[in-house]
Amino acid sequence: MSHLIGETAAVCTSVLWTVTSIFFASASRKIGALSVNAYRIVVAVILLGSTHFIAFGTFEPSANNAQWFYMALSGIIGLALGDFGYFSSLALIGPRKGVLLMSMAPIFSALSAYLVLGEVLDLWAIIGIVVTLSGVSVAILEREDENADAPLPKRQKRLGVLFGLGGSLGQGIGLVISKYGMIAVADDPSAPLNPLSATLIRMLAAAFSIWLFVIVAGRLSRVIQSSKDGKAITRTLGGAATGPFLGVWLSMVAVTYTVAGVAATLMSLMPVMIIPVVWMIYKQRTSWRGILGAGIAVIGVAILFLM
Repeated sequence: MSHLIGETAAVCTSVLWTVTSIFFASASRKIGALSVNAYRIVVAVILLGSTHFIAFGTFEPSANNAQWFYMALSGIIGLALGDFGYFSSLALIGPRKGVLLMSMAPIFSALSAYLVLGEVLDLWAIIGIVVTLSGVSVAILEREDENADAPLPKRQKRLGVLFGLGGSLGQGIGLVISKYGMIAVADDPSAPLNPLSATLIRMLAAAFSIWLFVIVAGRLSRVIQSSKDGKAITRTLGGAATGPFLGVWLSMVAVTYTVAGVAATLMSLMPVMIIPVVWMIYKQRTSWRGILGAGIAVIGVAILFLM
């Protein structure tokens, strides 16, 4: 029955990430995606490190050199680059469409799994990709005057879509690399790297790369200045607790106890969960086309991983 642990963790991850998207969308619009990414990663490292110390009596994850390498690589690709694209997308086109774009991450997981792990895509996998892309296209291309969203400039919408696709690409590839690092290069494949340790390594690598970029790009003063926006920082802290701390930790639990495809599918329910959330919080009603697109996207993801 261990697979039920993984599947439950995956559904909880999807719920947490839906809440996180609301926090980070609001904060990103106020202080920018880079500042949100920089502060939330520090909070996540502190929370994860403290939890790791309580659980294991040490701040240092027990992992071999190969696991450190692959988990760190996963953190840079999935959490630093992937999440930056995601937050930028949230700020540009809003949480509903940004989250819908992130539902494409499992597709990139499937493609990268083929390249990294040698998993061959069958006919059903190809059908799933086509269906999911169709659903995303239906929702993304809907006209703003069909719902309560404020009209977006074409350039802003294009950038939002590009950032969203980049974010889903990073997160999809990062998930596969993390599973490879947790299990394939373990000293004992039957005893994979603990999900909490795996998450902490990923966060440490992401934090280092993000703050290195902030310094090298000359954005340090701007990022520090953004900390004066109390509301944005509060929302960033809330998103950090639900997303990179609890959410990412549970996602590692999910891929440990159930197959990556099922976990990715259940973690891709955000497009459906976000619709009532934005209606309640922002009073934004989604048109029938947006709802249809979200439904088609989720069906496509299910076909891709459950057949």
